Amino acid sequence: MAEPATQFPYISSSAGGGSSEPGGRDAKGAGSPQPCAVRNLIFWRDVKKTGVVFSTTLILLLSLAAFSVISVISYLILALLSVTISFRVYKSVIQAVQKSEEGHPFKTYLDLDVALSSETFHNYMSSAMVHINHALKLIMRLFLVEDLVDSLKLAVIMWLMTYVGAIFNGITLLILAELLVFSLPVVYEKYKTQIDRSVGIARDQIKSVVSKVQAKVPGIVKKKPE
Repeated sequence: MAEPATQFPYISSSAGGGSSEPGGRDAKGAGSPQPCAVRNLIFWRDVKKTGVVFSTTLILLLSLAAFSVISVISYLILALLSVTISFRVYKSVIQAVQKSEEGHPFKTYLDLDVALSSETFHNYMSSAMVHINHALKLIMRLFLVEDLVDSLKLAVIMWLMTYVGAIFNGITLLILAELLVFSLPVVYEKYKTQIDRSVGIARDQIKSVVSKVQAKVPGIVKKKPE
């Protein structure tokens, strides 16, 4: 199977969704700039923007680790309301003192059309259904053992995750995942050649082990190259 063109050339996904046009959408469609924006964020192209996103999400995750979800959401809403109400009262006092008629300070934002059109909603739903159907097919393949090696891989991963779950909770894993997402791409970009060489060696060794297992364990059907 031809490997999808990703940032990490030696790491391929078993999902097989390497098409550049998911869901039959045109690559030049409205959704195409989003991956570029995400890439710019995690590679720190704009340090200020990435810093704001990274610090905000990290503070949110740390808050969820210390407090309940209800408390964190309530405090966030209270903080936002405190800012907007204070600004509204401040502008009202200034307008009363200066006897100006500037109107509502948030009028520009209140006049914005934030309604989600039916076409946009259906586009998002169509895109989501493509991923959902693909996930369902993958789940059927793994749990009904279409390929014994893939099902055994899932079993090993889940067995390892039981040990991970005994050490970390979900929020801690999310915090670690965020730290990795905002650090590994930069490290990879800097040491790309050395990392690719090491990953290639490890991948060849894994392929060798899998081939030996397929040759010795009865009932395992080797995958045909697509």
